[in-house]
Amino acid sequence: MEIKQLKSFIAVVDCGNFTKAAEKTYTSQPTISTHIRALEDELGTRLIARDTKNIKITDKGYELYDCAVHIIELQENLMKRWAEEDKSYINLGASTIPSAYILPELMAEFSQLHPEISLIIHQGDSTDVAEGLLSGLYDLGLLGMDCSSDKLKCDPFYRDETVLITPNNAEFQALKQLESDKAYEEIFRHPIIYREKGSGTQKAAEAIIEKLGFDLGELNVIARINDQETIKNLVAAGVGVSLVSWLAVREYEKGGSVLVFRLPKGDSERRFYMAVNKESYKSAAVKAFMRYVKRNYPD
Repeated sequence: MEIKQLKSFIAVVDCGNFTKAAEKTYTSQPTISTHIRALEDELGTRLIARDTKNIKITDKGYELYDCAVHIIELQENLMKRWAEEDKSYINLGASTIPSAYILPELMAEFSQLHPEISLIIHQGDSTDVAEGLLSGLYDLGLLGMDCSSDKLKCDPFYRDETVLITPNNAEFQALKQLESDKAYEEIFRHPIIYREKGSGTQKAAEAIIEKLGFDLGELNVIARINDQETIKNLVAAGVGVSLVSWLAVREYEKGGSVLVFRLPKGDSERRFYMAVNKESYKSAAVKAFMRYVKRNYPD
């Protein structure tokens, strides 16, 4: 039993004949007849008695008519409600750096341009965001690693760099004057504070460390922390050193809480990505957000 069959049956009952029902539903009379015959075959009963001039709705036909009208009303109300929700809400998954340092700037203007759209923001690491997109939990994702696959479309939209941060004390101030491989060698002798394993920042950090020629297994990793602010505070307190996003630490450097060591340009550059599930429905609100990001943040 299909919606289009029920709509054809309702039109026949309302119009009193097949020709007018076809006009009302913008289809052909043979199509209407096919739909009615299919319903009768499936239900195993006559719904409409026909002769050469008139039709007569059977008792079972009127019973089906009442149910069909109710079913169509439910379907139309559901579609209307979902359409209204689509216009209003975006479930956005965002990894740590985009949610804390890019979204505030991005949303300031977007919310002015689209006051009718609300963003429901779910924060996690980049792996969490990718998994949320695959499961349908999120409509859209902003994350710190390229998760392109046969199911996910991932476009770069923001450039950043990974930097090495240390406590601001005499030892590291002296190394700051070097800004060389020898400085990195001395810094990596100190305890290191990492982000959690699913973090895009951590994946970038490990890739940089290996490019600089250091063995990840030989480093003294004393903690893995999923909170960027905690890492910065621990470094500022002299607990260890870390590799973090420049976006996350620029204000700390200005305040003198930590020292920032720039890494070789080709190694340190990283991007943030906007990702969607290729197979999921994109609402008007999601499309508006994607257009805004692509127009205002062209990588």
